[in-house]
Amino acid sequence: MKSNPPPIVTVDAVLLTIVNAELCVALHQRESFPFAGHWALPGGYIHTLEDDSAKAAAARVLRDKTGVVSPYLEEFGSFSGPVRDPRGWSLTMVYFALAPVVSAQVTLFPVSRLPSLPFDHGAIVAGVMERVRSKASYSSLPVHLCPSEFTISELHGVYEVVLGESINMANFRRKLADLNLLEVIPGGMRSAGRSRPSQLYRVNKRFKDRLSVRDRGL
Repeated sequence: MKSNPPPIVTVDAVLLTIVNAELCVALHQRESFPFAGHWALPGGYIHTLEDDSAKAAAARVLRDKTGVVSPYLEEFGSFSGPVRDPRGWSLTMVYFALAPVVSAQVTLFPVSRLPSLPFDHGAIVAGVMERVRSKASYSSLPVHLCPSEFTISELHGVYEVVLGESINMANFRRKLADLNLLEVIPGGMRSAGRSRPSQLYRVNKRFKDRLSVRDRGL
C-alpha cells in the first residue's frame, strides 16, 4: 500500500508598518527553490524541537528575517492544498504583525503596489488587509502602528492610512473618549512648524492590560 508523504508545514508573517503615509508590508527575496529570487512574505518551517506553537514559530521567523521582536501578532488563518507549493501538499499558518517602525534593512512595499508574489502570498496579503481594515473600523488596532507617544492628530492620521479614507476629526475624538484608550503625558508637548504645540498621549495602562487578555481587541 502506497503511503502518503508528509505535508509541508510552515508559517508566514504579514508585517505591516506605515512609511510616508502609506501602509507597507515587509517582503524578502527568496534565495532557494521554489521561486528563487522572487519577493515573498517572511516565512519558514515550524521547528518542532524549538517552537512551542505556530505563533512562536511566526515570532521566530519575524525576528530572524526582519529583526522585529514581539510586535502585535495575531493569527489570521491557514492556507493549504496540493497546488499552492510546487514541492508538494502544504499548509501554512498565517499571522499578521503591526509595528510602528522596522529596521532600515527590511524591504517594504506599499500594499497598494506589490510585486507579483509566489505561492498564494498575494491572496494572503489581501485577506489580511481586509481583516485589518475591518477591525480598525471599530477597534483600537491601529494604535499598534504608533510610537509609544503620539498626538491625537498623528493617531488620526494612522487610522486614515489604515482605513484608506478620511475620518471626521470631531467624530474621531468622540470615539477615543468612548474607548477610554489614552492618557495624557504630563508636560508632554510636540511642536509642528508654526502651529501651537500639541499634547502628547500614550495608551493607558488599564487598556494595555485589557489588550493582553482580550486578544488585543475591544
